[in-house]
Amino acid sequence: MNTAHNTMDAWTGRIDPEPDSPRWHQVIAPFATAAAAGAVLLGFACDEGVRRNQGRPGAAAAPAAIRKALAGLAWHRSGPAYDAGDVVCADGDLDGAQARLAEKLAAVLAGGHFPLVLGGGHEVAFGTWQGLAAHLEGNGEHAPRIGIVNLDAHFDLRDPAHAHSSGTPFAQIAEAAAARGWPFRYACLGVSRAANTRALFHRAAELDVLMREDREITPVTLPEVRAALDAFIADCEHLYLTIDLDVLPAGEAPGVSAPAARGVPLALLEELLEPLRDSGKLRVADLAELNPEYDIDQRTARIAARLVHLLTLNG
Repeated sequence: MNTAHNTMDAWTGRIDPEPDSPRWHQVIAPFATAAAAGAVLLGFACDEGVRRNQGRPGAAAAPAAIRKALAGLAWHRSGPAYDAGDVVCADGDLDGAQARLAEKLAAVLAGGHFPLVLGGGHEVAFGTWQGLAAHLEGNGEHAPRIGIVNLDAHFDLRDPAHAHSSGTPFAQIAEAAAARGWPFRYACLGVSRAANTRALFHRAAELDVLMREDREITPVTLPEVRAALDAFIADCEHLYLTIDLDVLPAGEAPGVSAPAARGVPLALLEELLEPLRDSGKLRVADLAELNPEYDIDQRTARIAARLVHLLTLNG
């Protein structure tokens, strides 16, 4: 793993005088191989895929911004949490950075931990999936039913034959799963029809993707969306959750690589995240596309930190 700096330096903040008032920065510890099972944060400081996909570069600075926003949040976990540093892509070698992320992630999973990867562009997804796949293969699973749940305005199913980017990870995963003889189960919730071509909708249909557009996720329709998600969860043995912050409205999350004109509000997204978290099947999660350069008053970083808090609340 390439580590650009000591990421533990980010964990600072206020200390309250009342008893039983810890915050994240007071509890989180450096990750060590023999550590007791807990939640492990691992940064992916990379926006090479965003650059290739003609998005706004800047997501490489996201892991540091998320740590800063998370440091002062109240601590409500019973189990430990660790910081495993950053995997860095500083030389344009995206495939190499994804491979290093996968290697580190597989080791974290082997220790019985719940890893949460802080991207980075959405190219993080291929590295995350590779790490989970390597872990399951190491456990002797020959055709695991991995369900990928992507909260995103984009399918990210572009043809990877031209170039690997932040727009291709789930097409790459589909190819990698097919090469192993594994099923490909993919749910993409929050898709913007305005931001995805007809070709991408056709590809999603060919791959039997469970999809819900942004305009289809409302307070009225939420029970139906949750029922569809529950059925998807029931049909899987393992879950991989990936959250592209551009699924949120630009007013809530301005600091992303590709701001959404409509999006799905955080209040509705949290209703979809809780059943995933509580399913007993969630093995790994990642956050993608925070771009601190365009953030306003840390709004997007604060949402990312809240999502980390929500996903790690149990344990």
